[in-house]
Amino acid sequence: MTSPSRPAKNRPVAVGVRGAGALALGLVMALVLSSCSLFGSGDGSAKGAQGTADQSIAAAAPDELRSFYSQQLTWSRCEGDFQCAKVKVPLDYSKPDGDSIEIAALKLATKSSNKKGSLLVNPGGPGGSGYDFVRDAGSTNISEKVRANYDVVGFDPRGVKRSAPVTCLTDQERDASRAKIYNLDTDAGMAEALADNKAIAAKCVEKTGPVLGHIDTVSAAKDLDILRGVLNDSKLNYLGYSYGTFLGSTYASLFPDNVGRMVLDGAMDPSLSYEELTSGQAKAFEKAIRAYVTHCLDDSACPLSGTPDDAVGQIQDIIKAVEADPRSAKDGRVVNASMFVSGFILPFYNDDNWPVLTQALDSAMKGDVTPMLRLADFGADRETNGSYSSNSTFAFNAINCLDYPMSTDTATMRAEEQQLRELSPTLGYYFAYGGTNCKDWPYKNVRTPAPVEYKGSTDIVVVGTTGDPATPVEWASALRKQLGTASLLTWKGEGHTAYGRSNDCIGNAVDGYLVDGRTPADNTVC
Repeated sequence: MTSPSRPAKNRPVAVGVRGAGALALGLVMALVLSSCSLFGSGDGSAKGAQGTADQSIAAAAPDELRSFYSQQLTWSRCEGDFQCAKVKVPLDYSKPDGDSIEIAALKLATKSSNKKGSLLVNPGGPGGSGYDFVRDAGSTNISEKVRANYDVVGFDPRGVKRSAPVTCLTDQERDASRAKIYNLDTDAGMAEALADNKAIAAKCVEKTGPVLGHIDTVSAAKDLDILRGVLNDSKLNYLGYSYGTFLGSTYASLFPDNVGRMVLDGAMDPSLSYEELTSGQAKAFEKAIRAYVTHCLDDSACPLSGTPDDAVGQIQDIIKAVEADPRSAKDGRVVNASMFVSGFILPFYNDDNWPVLTQALDSAMKGDVTPMLRLADFGADRETNGSYSSNSTFAFNAINCLDYPMSTDTATMRAEEQQLRELSPTLGYYFAYGGTNCKDWPYKNVRTPAPVEYKGSTDIVVVGTTGDPATPVEWASALRKQLGTASLLTWKGEGHTAYGRSNDCIGNAVDGYLVDGRTPADNTVC
């Protein structure tokens, strides 16, 4: 799925606070930038091609939404040989006759005349662009067998990049926000952080508009059903990674009779609170750090030494050193501990990128933090010219604030910090204080965490990875139990998610399910 020479495109994103709390739920699926060549989709007749709506599908839609389900898509050639379209959906599903927004979709069309339909893909986040994922990574993450049988469709969920995007800061303001340091253990530092976050929230309201209050996951799942309808699919065939599993399980609970072949890889547990998710991730990252240092110590190029405990201690020491004395990179930018940690955790999403982490640590221990800054920039979608290529940071925060109630009082957050430090002595502090991002958010949460209820008859496949730092394998087991009509696949490996980056056992099981309808045996371990 990725090349060892390039880090996985995965963002532990943050708004406002210097990184504390921002790493939690940073679950964007890895994008493969080492395989960005555009690949064929369609027969050359795509430009201006219209898709005629299946009136039987539109007729089955609720009366108040029928006009959305019956809209005709106009697919136009874009991004080389891909096809693009915009899908109109209600801004507010409680007022479908009110304003509407558009969802951007990109299609890699199969050349087969016997296609099974469309396969919609979400790479995670929240805030990840499915449009970009299919364009940049579809040919390497999704097998040729699947692509031969489906039109693979990526989309930007509401609030993300091309679909009524959350907009908050200029590129220069984003640089300044990432570079700022707060001492959240002091009342003065907490007050400063909250004031800055409140100011950022006000800019999000000003620049984004009313959509900011309607980018929750339930609304995105309802958009997904309209996408299914206008693509003329009677059932939703879906591949969701990471946060995309949460979107998929939400869809399954809302539209159980419309579920087709659904794969949920790198599963999130919908029943967990934000704080429980954060704790689980902190513990899993600490486990991943130990797996990495054990591997690193067997390599002559490893800058760490001694026992695994010694090596973890050396990593903690370099983080503490940057905390005490932020360092300058070769471009003159100051790298604080939050930026350093953001770069440090990025390669853990794919163990193919552990050599990149080893090189960055080696440089940092010799005094040069430039490679770690490059990793942090890569995760934040900052280009070398100083521009940012996505709004994933802002979308991530805005969606989470709507999806989760959070602890926002200072005493509770500080108590949680101590718990997180116990679970992850290396990174616990940087998972704390997530509530500061939502304390003064202008819209309150619209969802309360609860086990998902799926009453459909179609088997869903849930995939977990034993060494997954971002979505611990226990979450996959929990989601499988909640879904009931489901099958659990487990890969014994390191890194985030499995399909497209693991082994033939996982690949063949998922392909056999998506293409041939063979549900893998429950509790299969690869």
